[in-house]
Amino acid sequence: MKLVTSQQKLPDSDKVTVNVGLVDLAQLDLLVDEGFYSNRTDFVRTAIRNLLQVHAETIRQTVVRKRYVMGMHRYSRRELEQVVASGQQLDIQVLGLAVIEDDVDAELARAAIASVQVLGAFVAPPAAREALADRIHT
Repeated sequence: MKLVTSQQKLPDSDKVTVNVGLVDLAQLDLLVDEGFYSNRTDFVRTAIRNLLQVHAETIRQTVVRKRYVMGMHRYSRRELEQVVASGQQLDIQVLGLAVIEDDVDAELARAAIASVQVLGAFVAPPAAREALADRIHT
């Protein structure tokens, strides 16, 4: 999970470093030179998308089984106040981007959120993130 401060621009991608064997890299470069891909990044993105498609059903089943919210979800002050008023706490489970709005203070975050598990990026005000530090699972 990538942690992002609330003052930063919301991410729409993240950088991944991959070590590739020299023979594999040479073959990749050959495909780029032959015009199959515009560059190494294009090749890697295409490979990732293709493999995600191959595993789409497993991903879907896991999202359902683990009750992940897929995509982007924002948690507003109003929503969290309603959770606290109902006497409950949230287990935030997001596959993508989870955002706690800037007007959510540490006390409200702690009262409303039992746990945070994000596969992707988690954006929260610094005080709220610090208050939830023991509840964030990576």
